[in-house]
Amino acid sequence: MAGPGKVLKPPTRPPKGLRKAKLETPAAASPAVGEPTATPVAAALVPLARAGGAPAAPAPKPTRAARPRSASRRKFLNDAFAIPAWLTFFSGTGLFLLGFIQRFMFPNVLYEPPTTFKAGFPGDYAVEEFSQKFKELYRVWIVREPTEIFALYAKCTHLGCTPNWMATEDKIKCPCHGSGYYRSGINFEGPTPRPLERVKVSLADDGQLLVDTSVHYQYELGQWSLPGSNLKYS
Repeated sequence: MAGPGKVLKPPTRPPKGLRKAKLETPAAASPAVGEPTATPVAAALVPLARAGGAPAAPAPKPTRAARPRSASRRKFLNDAFAIPAWLTFFSGTGLFLLGFIQRFMFPNVLYEPPTTFKAGFPGDYAVEEFSQKFKELYRVWIVREPTEIFALYAKCTHLGCTPNWMATEDKIKCPCHGSGYYRSGINFEGPTPRPLERVKVSLADDGQLLVDTSVHYQYELGQWSLPGSNLKYS
């Protein structure tokens, strides 16, 4: 018993009986080696099972038979349009390759009439004759006057149309814009700015007229008096 004037301190250690009871309390059992441990999901399901509930089962995946008819119809239409599209693509590609190969293996060649040709003998033309026999092939008229023969180039000097010889009116008339020329080639009406051009004419070794459409003579430049612009004879 404590004497008067002394303060009792609380015991720093528990009583022997209480300490012994605490030591004899079994610890939480740890899982044995090899036994499966509870996962968080399983631990979460335990309260539900104790409460009488159950986790919801996952929804089954839709099978092909469960798909709506609209999806099947859309797939059919896509396939129906895809086949012609691919056929068109391959056909176009094949034609392009064929044309590409043909262009390099067989190049385009323009066959044009030669610029030089023989137009027969001077005696084959009557005096004051305006011959059109070479107009279609060479675009040339052969004109014989009393003292000369010359060759006119049948190309309008306005915009390049091919004029026509009007025998009843003794003139050359362009059907495009109405330009008119005398038989000599001098212009007198319409929008044409200058006379027709002559081409070179000479005698070949065999005595025939030799016409060269690559050489032109212009009246306004004073070239109709040059050799080759006409063939003089008496």
